[in-house]
Amino acid sequence: MSLWAWVLVGAAAAFALKILGYLVPGAWLSHPLVGRISGLLTIGLLASLVAMNTFSSDGGITFDARLGALAAAAVALMLRAPFIVVVIVGAAAAAGLRLLGVP
Repeated sequence: MSLWAWVLVGAAAAFALKILGYLVPGAWLSHPLVGRISGLLTIGLLASLVAMNTFSSDGGITFDARLGALAAAAVALMLRAPFIVVVIVGAAAAAGLRLLGVP
C-alpha cells in the first residue's frame, strides 16, 4: 500500500473510533470506575510520552536540558500548580538551561 493509502486508513480508523465514542450509552460513562480509569489512563499515557521524549535520542538514552525541564515541571506539580503553569515552567526551565549551554 502507498503512504497515502495508509494515511487514509488511519484517518478512517480515527473517525470510526470517534463515532464509536458517541454511541456509548451515557449510563456507562457516569459510572465512577470509568472516571477513575480514564483519569489514570490519561496520566499513564502522558507519563510514558514524557519519559520517551525526555530520555531518548538517536536510539539511546540521553541526559540534557529536557531532564531539567522535567524536574522543574515535577516541582511545579508537587506545588499543585495548574497544568498550564506546569507546562510554562517546564518550557522556561528548558529554555534557561539551553541558554546556559546545556545541550
